[in-house]
Amino acid sequence: MTSPLDTFAPGLFAGKTALVTGGGRGIGREIALAFARLGANCVIAGRRPEFLEPTQAEIEALGVKCLAVPTNIREIESVDHLVETAILTMGKIDFLINNAGGQFPSNPLDISDNGWRSVVDLNLNGTWNVTSRIGRHMVDNGFGAIVNIIHIYSYNRGAPDFPHSGAARAGVANLAKSLAFHWAKHDVTINNVAPGTINTAGVREEEFSASDKDDYEALATAAVPAKRLGEADETAAMCVFLCSPAARYINGADLVVDGGNFLANWVPIMESE
Repeated sequence: MTSPLDTFAPGLFAGKTALVTGGGRGIGREIALAFARLGANCVIAGRRPEFLEPTQAEIEALGVKCLAVPTNIREIESVDHLVETAILTMGKIDFLINNAGGQFPSNPLDISDNGWRSVVDLNLNGTWNVTSRIGRHMVDNGFGAIVNIIHIYSYNRGAPDFPHSGAARAGVANLAKSLAFHWAKHDVTINNVAPGTINTAGVREEEFSASDKDDYEALATAAVPAKRLGEADETAAMCVFLCSPAARYINGADLVVDGGNFLANWVPIMESE
């Protein structure tokens, strides 16, 4: 079966370096492998070394360099260590994929103050922590491409299952447009990719399993106009495109990758209060 990544020319990113946060598993892993298959050296960051290490081995087996750095993007010192180590080791960072983030489904009145702050700190402040530092590096170099992985619940329909994450990632979507305005003259682009529901172990463990409905996955899949979940390599292909020479005039944009799900009726993970 043809992969979406087969569209891109071999060696497209030879001599370039991509940094992927949340790069140890799921969508982030697939994104890092996509860049590696196209010749890029990779830096992968994440909180859990047990996910980073096997992904690092897979990337290195493709014949490119890979640096794995355990990182908590909510902590400034951890992000500073990531950025300094990445630039020292690789020389420069050409592409940044802000994939790290997370949420848990919840009705609004069930979200504690700590739960709210934790999700907002991870998704919004954590993205800023990395972007502000790598962005300065790219501006100084006069080149770069940044892609934020958000989700379709970041926009005007709200996020009924994820009020905290929806609010935080809406902030990320808006931030990209603000930064694009300032950094475009330095040949630095920043765009958002908003996947729908993607076929990963994480979405089953952290979202589907929380539903109060029988066989939520079947119900959610049936509601997608494409009648299937998205695949991680489809999201990875959009990140590759936005970092490619074909997308240098795309800046501050939102690319929705959801099989038409934003246009459809959403099946809530849990009933409202």
